[in-house]
Amino acid sequence: MEQNIFDTVILGGGPAGYTAALYAARANFSVLLLEKLSPGGQMATTDVIDNYPGFPEGVNGFDLAMQMKQGAERFGAKTKLAEVVEARLSGEIKQIRTKEETYSARTVVLATGARPRELGVPGERELRGRGVSYCATCDGMFYRGKTAAVVGGGNTAAADALYLSRICEKVYLIHRRDTLRAQKAYLDPLKRAENVELVWNSQVEALLYQDTLTGLRIREKLSGEEREISCSGLFVAVGYLPETELFRDQLELSEAGYVKADETTRTSLPGVYAVGDLREKPLRQVITAAADGAVAVHFMEEYLNS
Repeated sequence: MEQNIFDTVILGGGPAGYTAALYAARANFSVLLLEKLSPGGQMATTDVIDNYPGFPEGVNGFDLAMQMKQGAERFGAKTKLAEVVEARLSGEIKQIRTKEETYSARTVVLATGARPRELGVPGERELRGRGVSYCATCDGMFYRGKTAAVVGGGNTAAADALYLSRICEKVYLIHRRDTLRAQKAYLDPLKRAENVELVWNSQVEALLYQDTLTGLRIREKLSGEEREISCSGLFVAVGYLPETELFRDQLELSEAGYVKADETTRTSLPGVYAVGDLREKPLRQVITAAADGAVAVHFMEEYLNS
C-alpha cells in the first residue's frame, strides 16, 4: 500500500507543473504528473516565445513544453494523460481520481492553469472552429490572405494582432477603451503595421454568420452608433478563467476564482500548493509559472520532512 502513495501528484503539465516535477524528481521524491490533453498548457499554443531566458532567437511554445517534459522524466517523474474528475485535498493522504484510476499522494501541486474567457455573445460557442478562435497562433493560418478581428486590449490581444498582420490582408483590433493595456513593446509595432486598424471604445454586439463567420456588428460605446465589419475570423483575447472548479469547496479562492496562495505557493490546506496561472498573482508569464514550480517544491520538501 505504501508503494502506491506518491510523494507528490501534480495536476497540469504546463511550465509550472513540469518545473515542479523536475525539482521534485531531482530531489528523489516520487512524482506523478497528470495532464488531460498534452504538455505545455497555454504555452504550447504560442508560436514564438521571445522572453524566456536562454533562447536568444526565441523558442516555439510546444517545443519548449516537450523539453520541459523530457527534463522532468529524465529524473524519474512519471506523466500520465488523464482527466482528473475529483480531488480530495484534505488530510495527510490526498486522493486524486481520474476516469480510470485513483491515486494517493502526500502532497498535491495544483497547476491546472486557466481557460480563455468568452465574449458571451449569441452564437459564439457554435462558431468555435468555424470563425471564432481563442488562439491566433493555433488557428491564424486558416485566415491567410483574409480579414480577421481581434478583441481585447492586453498583451495577448496585441500579440495576436501583430501575428495576424503578417498573414492576413487586414486585421481589426477592437478594444472597449481608448488605450491598450499592452506593454510598450507591442505598441510601436502595432502603429507601424499598415494593415492593422484600431477600433477604440467599441464592443462586439453580434456575430454575423451563415455556416461560418462572415462579420461582426460592433457598437461605439460613447455615441451608441453601430456598424458592421466584414471578417472571416474572430480571435477573442479578453482574459482567462482559472481552472479551479474541482477545488472550489476546499480551498480559499479570490473573488475572480483564483487560488489564494502567496509567494510560497502554499494554499489554505497543508501539503497543497498552487502554481502558475491558477494562483492569485500580479504577473502570469512562462517564467513566473516556472518559478512557482520551483518554489512549491522547496516548501513541499519542508512539509514532507516535518
